Amino acid sequence: MTSIDLDARLDPRELRNALGRFATGIAVVMAKDSEGPMGVTVNSFSAVSLDPPLILFCMARSLHSLERLEKAKAYSVNILLEHQKEISNRFARAGEDKFADTPCADGRLGEPRLESAHAVFECVPYAHYDGGDHVIFVGRVVHMHTDGEGDPLLYYRGSYRLLASLMQDS
Repeated sequence: MTSIDLDARLDPRELRNALGRFATGIAVVMAKDSEGPMGVTVNSFSAVSLDPPLILFCMARSLHSLERLEKAKAYSVNILLEHQKEISNRFARAGEDKFADTPCADGRLGEPRLESAHAVFECVPYAHYDGGDHVIFVGRVVHMHTDGEGDPLLYYRGSYRLLASLMQDS
């Protein structure tokens, strides 16, 4: 039997490049507390369960607003459309008013959400888990919107990508 060295170190840049070979969608997570609204761009989003309806996303422990997000009573996960690159870029940066000139509405739980997105999941916290240098957030979906029309904003190998084509039934 081969032993595995769990303490072996992988080169972080090489690992990041290898992980980047998995194409992902882009989402913006938004919440609000007594300090005001907060939001951050993520590409670590996944469905977890249909019954109960659960989703997950991951946040770096270095995120300035991580503690606020961990205490949020509700949040929205907004799946971006391909023309929303500027929103993705805005919410990926720290230190600016991310909500200025961002068309938002209040969700049913009082959390901010984008007025237009490919899909919006309004959630209450279900669980938080240790994910190494990240925190894994699991949210219970209590409401959703699928009003946005168009193709999703994708990220692959370090840059935005467009959906090349949709397969059509012959």
